[in-house]
Amino acid sequence: MRTKLFFITSIAFVTTMLCASELIPAFTHEARILFIGDSITDMNRGRSADPNHILGHSYVFIIAARNGAAFPESKLDFVNRGVSGNTVLDLEKRWKQDVLDLKPDVLSILIGANDFGKNVPPDQYGKVYDKLITEAKAANPNLKLVLCAPFLKPTGEIPENMRKMQEIVAALAEKHGAAFVNLQPVFDKAAKRAPADYWVWDTVHPTYRGHQLLADEWERAVREYFGAGQKTATKKTAE
Repeated sequence: MRTKLFFITSIAFVTTMLCASELIPAFTHEARILFIGDSITDMNRGRSADPNHILGHSYVFIIAARNGAAFPESKLDFVNRGVSGNTVLDLEKRWKQDVLDLKPDVLSILIGANDFGKNVPPDQYGKVYDKLITEAKAANPNLKLVLCAPFLKPTGEIPENMRKMQEIVAALAEKHGAAFVNLQPVFDKAAKRAPADYWVWDTVHPTYRGHQLLADEWERAVREYFGAGQKTATKKTAE
């Protein structure tokens, strides 16, 4: 029994190490990976240089911890600029200071929960969102973008305005050449394994378990998108 358990544990360990042995293609040497959004990203992040709290305890922390530990030689710089309560209109007000001035190499955006809650019209949400992305790309033409669709606790039919915002983010990802992280299906699927409260404790805020789901899907989508792009570029060069 012990031998069998040791064998299973060893296989799991090797599998984990193999997954961690490949750097996410979007993460170049000394890349600055900036996450911006609302409370789902913020998660009590520090507002000082204290390294114990600077990234908060969201999916950002999980992604940074996992990749920072696996690839110290890459000197990756993870930055959290989530602010609780923010809508896309709030991001617009602080876009220069919290995005453009920080000169990210990878920019990940997750915004929409408060836009939905505060009744920001989807058309306005999309227009401002598009403007912000355009400004970020103008500042850095080589910027790699990751757009995360907003989501709600999987307890039934998703309201029309939230569905519209999710569709807008998908369309913006297509328009701007960004990795698209579609989170609603992830939480919908998870709710079939355990109650919705296990993953999202109120309407929009994930538990630590939910943040693990978010981090895993973020890495999967980003790895797949930019990895596929690199393979296509390599193929064209070879031809």
